[in-house]
Amino acid sequence: MPDAPKIRELPEQERPREKLAALGAGMLTDSELIAILLRTGMKGVNALDLARQMLARFGSVSELARASVKELAKIKGIGPTKAVQLAAAFGLASRLARESLVRMPMDNPQRIYEMLGAEMRQLSKESLRVVLLDAKLRLIRDEEISLGSLSDCLAYPRDIFGPVLTYHAHAFIIVHNHPSGDPSPSPEDQRFTARLVQASRLMQIRFYDHIILGIPSEGRSPFFSFREMGIVT
Repeated sequence: MPDAPKIRELPEQERPREKLAALGAGMLTDSELIAILLRTGMKGVNALDLARQMLARFGSVSELARASVKELAKIKGIGPTKAVQLAAAFGLASRLARESLVRMPMDNPQRIYEMLGAEMRQLSKESLRVVLLDAKLRLIRDEEISLGSLSDCLAYPRDIFGPVLTYHAHAFIIVHNHPSGDPSPSPEDQRFTARLVQASRLMQIRFYDHIILGIPSEGRSPFFSFREMGIVT
């Protein structure tokens, strides 16, 4: 099989950098954007084909973003430098998404997903976070309460209410991820939520929602909201 042409040998309208400059990032495919970050490929494989290979290997940009620097560096044609560049780009994208949302009311699970989804999809363990809100349901801060194993994350209501009281939050949202990608609640998730509903009523603190984050999949929402299901009101 002949070697793939170098990107500089492609027609100008097919080169990712030139295409981005002319049309904007929104008109590029995932592989074209990744190719720009990679800059170069390897012998016989240009950066665009290498990007396509990486996406085929991981299945999606979301899964690629979850890979650690160590995992990325092991890919033939990547190495430590490109692995760090990719990780930095994914991290910056996550922060940008968060920054654009911080002054908006966190009154629906879609906004929580947009703020934390990219970051938490990269985790291989369950992370439990408390999102603290002011009287207008705008973000005060979020804190990680616990980091569990592959499939569970243990915490007690007292772990949640500590930050809520410390920062004088008007309301709070609990968020955790399912590394499996399926955000469906487990029996333990349901029991934990029920305990928080009872405790928040006793303390007269508004428990706004418990949201489980998963991975986007055809025919399935990437998150589950206990509020949307009428369990938290």
